[in-house]
Parts: sequence; structure tokens; C-alpha cells
Amino acid sequence: MKRRWSLLKLLTLLTLCVIALVSNANTIGAHSTARTATITKFDFRSGAITTSASITNKVVSGGVSRALAQALLYPVDALRTLAQTRDGRTLADVGTQALVKGCAQTSSFALFTGALQFGIFGMVNPHYGPLVASACGAAGSCLVSVPQEVLKQRLITGVYSNFREAASSIWKTEGVLGFYSAWKPTVSRNVPFVVTTFTCRDILHKRLKKMKQKQHQDTEELNTLDNLGIGISSALLAGFITQPIDVIKTRMMTQGASTAAPYKSAFDCALTILRTEGWQKLYSGIGQRSIYMCGLWGMTFMLEPMMTNYLNLRTMN
Repeated sequence: MKRRWSLLKLLTLLTLCVIALVSNANTIGAHSTARTATITKFDFRSGAITTSASITNKVVSGGVSRALAQALLYPVDALRTLAQTRDGRTLADVGTQALVKGCAQTSSFALFTGALQFGIFGMVNPHYGPLVASACGAAGSCLVSVPQEVLKQRLITGVYSNFREAASSIWKTEGVLGFYSAWKPTVSRNVPFVVTTFTCRDILHKRLKKMKQKQHQDTEELNTLDNLGIGISSALLAGFITQPIDVIKTRMMTQGASTAAPYKSAFDCALTILRTEGWQKLYSGIGQRSIYMCGLWGMTFMLEPMMTNYLNLRTMN
């Protein structure tokens, strides 16, 4: 019970920190520039946001692009989850329906995850830089992404037969905090992953812009392929760094699918894997996860600026 209360305190603290940073960023911006109700210019390469209308567009674009990408790549993520389970489950064990089980429902969570990540990043980045902005976006999005992971992975591994059963069973037996089981390894994975992807994105944006300036190209704007390549490169690096934590997170969330004695904690999980299975097991499913994450962030970083620019142009007109 104490651990669960500490979870609530941590999540509350993270939320307050995000709100405080965003509020302070808006205050600084209000003193430095005059804000109007219409959009004058939006730089979707840097993520700068200047009006309430463009903030809304950024949130909508980030959410929709993330949800769409996740839904399309859901089967790949399902294979990654199975590869990381303690008893090494395969499609033969859970059936091919596991590849899409809970896809529509859990992908709807991604709508809010993406909205939080891009919305917070867009507001904080112009004032505090990509490192702080991406950390705030990652922390804020964990409020939605952790329950999504719990439901998704228990459905894929066959702990529950459908989304409704999963949600009602967790609520009845574990309460609201049951949706935040294994939150420590999940937050420990999400924050460095999102920080790495968004920071790399910002760095690559600037380098590509300078490269185009040196080559005297007609436009310095990043095209669709530029954004796709940035997303893939950023996710590949972030995925390799956070892979061991991802395996631990999956093991902790899917313990109900295994007949082995449950892990006492995330630390116990890591030690048990190292002692009984070897360090290589901490990189199980890295192939499937690399394909999933590169596709997910490649598509997200490609679609989000396109949608944001389109919505901003419609707003101006």
C-alpha cells in the first residue's frame, strides 16, 4: 500500500512540475512577444508555438499521428511483447488473434499520449530547450501510457481475453493503481527514450538546415523523407539504450501469464534475468522492437509536422 501511495505522489509531483514549467513558459512568452488570437507564423521544424490556436493544432496533430502509427504497427509490437515474456511465448501459444487483440482500444490511448508529448514539448521547447521539454512531455504522457501498456501487454499474452474483461478485472481486483503496475520501469524507460528521440530530432533538424544552407538549396524546409529519416534514426538510438528496461517492464507487467514465481520488484527481475538467463536476455525482442519503434517514430515525426502545418494554414484562412 505504501508503494502505491508513493506512486500517486510521484505522478502528482510530475504533473505539477509539467504544469508549472508550461505556465512559466507561457508567462515568459507573454512578456517577450505580443500574442494575438490569430496565427502569424508557425515553424513546424523547431516546434515553436506562438498562439493558443497553434497549440491546439500541435496537440491534435501529435495525438492523431501517434495513434495512427501505433495502430498500423500494432502486430509488430505484439511480437516484441511475446519475445520478451518470461516463458518465451509464441503465436502458437496465444493464437494469431493476439496480433490485433486490443488494437483499437489501446491505440486510442496513444491519441492522448501523443497529444501530451507533442503539446508539452511544443510549449516548453522554445523557452527551456529540447532536453527539458522532452522530459516534461515524457513525464506527462506517462499518466496515459502506463495504463495503455498494462492493458495491451496483458491482452497480447493471454492474461485476459478482451479489453472489457481486462479493464473490469484490473479495476475490481487491483483498483485504479492496478493500471499503473510496473510503473517504475515504464517511467524509467519512457523518459530517457522520449528525451533521446526528441533531443536527437532537434539536433538533426538544425544540422539538416545548415547542410541545406551550405548547399544553397532553394528551400531550407525539411521534406517528408527528411522527417521520416530523423524519426527512424532517433528511435533506433533511443531503443538500443532503453532495451534492457523495456524487457524488465514487460516481464513485470505480464507476470500473470507465467507459472514461475513472481518477481518481488523491478530490481529483483533484473537480477533474476542476469543470474538465470544471462545478460543477452535483456536484449530479447530487440529486432521486433527496433522495427516497431523506428516505424512508429518515423511515421509520427513525418506525419505530425504535415498535419500541424495543414491545420495552421486552415486556421489562418
